[in-house]
Amino acid sequence: MALAAKLQLRQSQSLVMTPQLMQSIRLLQLTHVELERFIDEEIERNPLLERAEPQEDASGDQPQKSETAAEPASGDDWFETETEWSAEAISEKLDSSLENLFPDDPGTSERLGPDLTAQWKSASGGSAGGASSEGFDVGEMAATVVTLREHVGEQIALAFPNPAERLIAGELADGLDEAGYLRSDLDEVAARLGADKAAVARVLAVCQAFEPAGLFARDLAECLSLQLAMRDRLDPAMKSLVANLELLARRDFQTLKRICGVDEEDLLDMLAEIRALDPRPGMAFSGGASDAIIADVEVRAAADGSWAVELNSDTLPRVLVDNVYFARVSSHAKDQAEKDFLAECLQNANWLTRSLDQRAKTILKVASEIVRQQDAFLVHGVRHLKPLNLRTVADAIGMHESTVSRVTANKYMLTPRGVFELRYFFTASIASAEGGEAHSSEAVRDRIKQLIDEEKPADVLSDDAIVDMLRESGVDIARRTVAKYREGMNIPSSVQRRREKRALANAGR
Repeated sequence: MALAAKLQLRQSQSLVMTPQLMQSIRLLQLTHVELERFIDEEIERNPLLERAEPQEDASGDQPQKSETAAEPASGDDWFETETEWSAEAISEKLDSSLENLFPDDPGTSERLGPDLTAQWKSASGGSAGGASSEGFDVGEMAATVVTLREHVGEQIALAFPNPAERLIAGELADGLDEAGYLRSDLDEVAARLGADKAAVARVLAVCQAFEPAGLFARDLAECLSLQLAMRDRLDPAMKSLVANLELLARRDFQTLKRICGVDEEDLLDMLAEIRALDPRPGMAFSGGASDAIIADVEVRAAADGSWAVELNSDTLPRVLVDNVYFARVSSHAKDQAEKDFLAECLQNANWLTRSLDQRAKTILKVASEIVRQQDAFLVHGVRHLKPLNLRTVADAIGMHESTVSRVTANKYMLTPRGVFELRYFFTASIASAEGGEAHSSEAVRDRIKQLIDEEKPADVLSDDAIVDMLRESGVDIARRTVAKYREGMNIPSSVQRRREKRALANAGR
């Protein structure tokens, strides 16, 4: 067989991931904050994009342009218009009197002196009452959030006049985690600073007396001991209790009474003191306020008995393409490179606006189907939450399962029963004992929690007993599944609950 070169034409279809398509897919899974950040970056990069944020006056109408506002020059010279300002013109337009800018507060100069008076006037925003006529936010004068490192640093400066000790204390402070525990090894600190380990230990002892009590502890037991010592409650019995926290976690009260040498009443008092302590004293200085959850979708009851599903307008970015600016600038383009740049900017801007519109429609479509599937939950509560998976929603709305997964990531829905992440409504199914409709795992968890909350001290339910009760109510569940759900809700075993309830019952007598 002879080998020969031939030319052949073939026609085939393939999915090409263009940059625009990848951008559209990426926009689906962005949160509200991430989307706003992304749009800000695009606006900074693309001169044809601008935010559409209409501002309304007190009457609700759109503000009109001032008659005295300078209008841009018409024709081709619009970009060459210049305005000249002189010192005389500025002084005529503005009142430059320092007395009007910083009115005196009666008695301020006498109390503070001239230098501090000027500082007070500057900080007060230009008014005697401490607020300027406009644009002043009282919150700006409030104390900023103090971080753990700053709080400890202030105490180090006061506690260590010796520079060498202050350096060691600063190194130890750098080893604190967000909970206030010391994660640095003392030997490594001493070797790194070329200091004696005994000197490092002495500095650590002083640091462990800082406020709040419990800082610079190396484990939970030491953290609790420092707080108890600050309260003068670290007696031998309490030391024994803190040294056996694993028995406390297992609720082995009988062994604890024997080790601590106390009776039941004293042990309960000691446990109450332990509960009043803070196991993470540094969390009070975590720094930065947590962001509030902003729901992407709002669900409310409609007049006809159905559910109205709407997108939250606060989470919808308003972006416009400035075609007028594009036409004006493109007519003055000097070469082909500038024209290509403007054409690319226009294409990207149009694609972004279409992608944002498609993102909003997709979120609304997915949320509407979730509401339709979980109608019983919205009416009756968590016990009626149905098993649901991504494929069911994807098939119902004619989309791919991966698209639904991206839409439900980090999105929240505001319902009459509270704010829930969209992923909350997707739960595994647990078969029915009678062959009927399956049960949602979240509903089964809630049922297990209710059974345990209603149990009596003399009749603590074991996992096997919970399985039997659930099967009587039509839930076919295994014992290991009950144990997994119970541990996931931080509920102790029946043996530990029985010990705790007996101890509390004896204390009540």
